[in-house]
Amino acid sequence: MINWVKVNLEAIEAMLYFWQAVNDRENLSEMFIYDIAAIPCLALAYEDEFNEESVRRALSAIKNREIFSRNSKKEGRFYSNNLWMMEDLNYTNLMVAPLKKLNLDFLTGDLNSKYTDSEFSELEVIFSPLHVEDYIIKDNRLIINFFKVKPGGNETYIGDMELKEYVKEKLEELLSNAAMT
Repeated sequence: MINWVKVNLEAIEAMLYFWQAVNDRENLSEMFIYDIAAIPCLALAYEDEFNEESVRRALSAIKNREIFSRNSKKEGRFYSNNLWMMEDLNYTNLMVAPLKKLNLDFLTGDLNSKYTDSEFSELEVIFSPLHVEDYIIKDNRLIINFFKVKPGGNETYIGDMELKEYVKEKLEELLSNAAMT
């Protein structure tokens, strides 16, 4: 039985500070960049083409205003998306605001009625700065690419789908996949 759906913004909070500090030309230590790269919810997206070193190299290049030589498409996308966030911090804040207020408690009833034998008591929805994927599913975690969030008037979207509907659909996919294993 699913007791609750948790929203995790740890990586986004760290990146907000990074984007603002770099934009304001504050001196950030390399250790801070290593700490960002080691954030567990960001590490869930690591694989052969995109890893902790990819994040460190991209953020270090941004901080030092250096040209970035990508080793993969995923590294290049991560780098360019981070530059995009710094172009208009007001838009970035518009992307973050609805996530900070996001309450997914309403989903527990729907998900429990549809997935009565769920092995998970808690589901975690993580918003993280990713690369090319819109989302990643790992165990009881749904990692959503923060760069895909689109604020729009009273609603927030991911692609063409309203945020809460998107999260519900992907959590149903997570639970369906778990039920098959």
